[in-house]
Order: sequence, then structure tokens, then C-alpha cells
Amino acid sequence: MNNKGPVYKKSFEFSLLIITLYKAMIAKNEFVISKQILRSGTSIGANVNEASAAESKKDFLHKMAISSKEARETLYWLHLLEESELIDIKLYDEIQKCKELVRILTSIVKTTKLKMNT
Repeated sequence: MNNKGPVYKKSFEFSLLIITLYKAMIAKNEFVISKQILRSGTSIGANVNEASAAESKKDFLHKMAISSKEARETLYWLHLLEESELIDIKLYDEIQKCKELVRILTSIVKTTKLKMNT
């Protein structure tokens, strides 16, 4: 893992956490939502990684905005799993880490937009 900054590290670590959750869900025969969470949860870090190689500020903003949306989608799936009690896995860590990513990514998107408009 390259030194691409704290949001890259946090999103990469979150992806690993999501992969572990996915494996646990598959072991409990949950195949549909597990794939949704795997896709959106790992997409956060993939888009942050792409943003680190952005061709312009507009491209950077676009990739970070996608990351923010994927984080919000993942949070939705995590809350849905928790409330539905579809699986008997505690999701506190995943939810807290996802909320943190949403906050960080939202801040990056807002700050980047402000800098681009001035």
C-alpha cells in the first residue's frame, strides 16, 4: 500500500473489513446483499485510488464524489442488514468506519468544490 494519504489508508482498510464481512455473510448463506456490500464497500477505496491519479481537479472531484456516494450506499446496506436481522453478525465497527468515511469524503468533495469556485 502506497503512502497516498489518510483517506486512501482508511478506505483500503475498510475494503478489507468489508471483504471479511462478505466472507462471513457467504458462510451464513446470504448471497444477495453480501454482493451489494462487497461491490459498494470496495468501490470506495478503488475510486479514492483513482482520484490519486486524477488528470485534473475536475477529475479528482468526480472520483471523490463517486467514493462519497459509494460510502453512503454501503452505509445503507449495513443499516439494512442491522435492522432486518437477516444475519446474526454485529456490524458496529463497519457502520462506524463507514460513517467516518462518509464524513471525510463529504468534506473533501465540499472543500474541493469551494477551491474550484474561487
